[in-house]
Amino acid sequence: MSAPISRDDHNVDVDVDVDVDVDVDVVIVGGGPAGLGAATSLRQLGVRRVVVLEREADAGGVPRHSDHLGYGMRDLHRVRSGPTYATELRTRAERAGVHIRTATTALDWMGPCSLRIADCYGIAELSARAVVLATGVRERPRAARMIPGDRGGGVFTTGSLQQLAALHHQRPGRRAVIVGAEHVSFSAVLTLRHAGCEVVAMVTPLPHHQTYAALRIATATRHRVPIITGCSVESIQGRGHVESVTLTNGQRIECDTVVFTGDWIPDNELARRGGVAIDQAHRGPIVDFAFRTSRPGVFAIGNAVHPADTADICALDGRHAARFVQQWLNSFEWPATGVRITAISPISWVSPSVIHPGAGSIGARLTLRVASSTSARRIVASQGGTMLWRGRPHGRLIPNCSISIATTWIREVQPNGEPVVISATN
Repeated sequence: MSAPISRDDHNVDVDVDVDVDVDVDVVIVGGGPAGLGAATSLRQLGVRRVVVLEREADAGGVPRHSDHLGYGMRDLHRVRSGPTYATELRTRAERAGVHIRTATTALDWMGPCSLRIADCYGIAELSARAVVLATGVRERPRAARMIPGDRGGGVFTTGSLQQLAALHHQRPGRRAVIVGAEHVSFSAVLTLRHAGCEVVAMVTPLPHHQTYAALRIATATRHRVPIITGCSVESIQGRGHVESVTLTNGQRIECDTVVFTGDWIPDNELARRGGVAIDQAHRGPIVDFAFRTSRPGVFAIGNAVHPADTADICALDGRHAARFVQQWLNSFEWPATGVRITAISPISWVSPSVIHPGAGSIGARLTLRVASSTSARRIVASQGGTMLWRGRPHGRLIPNCSISIATTWIREVQPNGEPVVISATN
């Protein structure tokens, strides 16, 4: 459909010969695994007009430039490299009839489910009956971590490193220090090695690394990378370019590259601008088990609401959310205020963090993370002093690793009762 795009900032209308959607059923902001998974499932459920907005030049998300194996095990049931996985998700969405608009950014809200967007043609308004926020997550850079020292070149996050190496085929340096020891940190080891850069150390303030033993063996052990625990980077030296780092234990390591990994924060700007309630623990939108936010017609999925999980889990989020988006399109019913779920230390956050008993809760997964190492082995869910459930989580209670627990106990929640409290115990 050829349509005029309103240039609001200049008070003129310009006719552009381009296929532009101005009124659709569902608009999904973010073309990563979660967004593409939701879009494909919506089309398979019979939703006609589904548009994905992706600000990058290509859809597929982070896997596009993570050129190593480990993707697709849970959703595709076979192992893929990152780029292959991203291509397959994108191809499935296109074959299903999803309209993917790349190099397009959602700027602001123009109505309950209308967005102001920007692309190469300018500014336009896109109206929908439902909006799905699949905006993902980002790592905190050096400035946000307040690491002092010189400001020379050679400092990256994992995302910027992967784009430099995989998309632009450049070598970041010769000797690198990785800050962090979680899943993404070990992925950075592979990226650096593929780019011809030696990893001379991984540094974490925690007493142990926070990844699977198999991943550690396949990366750090294989490439003889020492993991320095119990300390962090105190300062960075090198005015023109990084020359070394000094650790909090006094050790000085010569290097020309520093990569900050993990320490995730959801990309929540659009949610905030829309008045969507934000969880103060993980900083993403507050959602229930159907991925409904506090704003009717607006859903949030993927790492925007559980920072940060694997790509295949995010893709499964999208599939799960699709049927609830379809329900909204058919009924336009939105649950009233539900029962909040809160966490007690050492658990730092839980997601989802709202329960609407009987409204899309049963059979869903509840994800949590701990802030520090703990000897606890079990998780307890209680409401008003009444224990609803006690059991072992699916996964070890270690920082920077997502853990899930059973949710059959949700049927016992009192709809008008006190918040549900999630705690850890022996």
